[in-house]
Amino acid sequence: MAVVSRYTVALHILTLLAYSATEHSKEYLTSEFIAKSVNTNPVFIRRILSTLSKAGLVNVRHGTGAGWCLAVEPRKISLLNVYEAVEQKELFDYHHSTPNPICPIGGNISSALEPLYFSAEQAMKAELARSSIGDLLTDTMQLSSK
Repeated sequence: MAVVSRYTVALHILTLLAYSATEHSKEYLTSEFIAKSVNTNPVFIRRILSTLSKAGLVNVRHGTGAGWCLAVEPRKISLLNVYEAVEQKELFDYHHSTPNPICPIGGNISSALEPLYFSAEQAMKAELARSSIGDLLTDTMQLSSK
């Protein structure tokens, strides 16, 4: 599954956990319950939850009443926090093989793209930092009520 999909699923999971805690006073959700909302396999959900747990965004409870809950208030989890938790590589990839260094384009394309890619990634991160899981929950609920 693509990185973007992991990120989107992570946002879905955290927003669902926030919704459940605020609307239903049910803080802990099982990976099976979350998987039904996402419409995917619970194993995939657990992998993402594990990553989110390592980042300190969710907690797990084992045994009776087992499940996952937010470790941080929804308004304190920026979309950038989530992106940084699940993203493991640069936003933009360069060539899979080294371009021909003798070619005027092949020899210089990566150097020419580097500042552009850096600026674009910084702009995206700044935008993600402006919104939180709490904002996403609010937006989702407003759309739900239409």
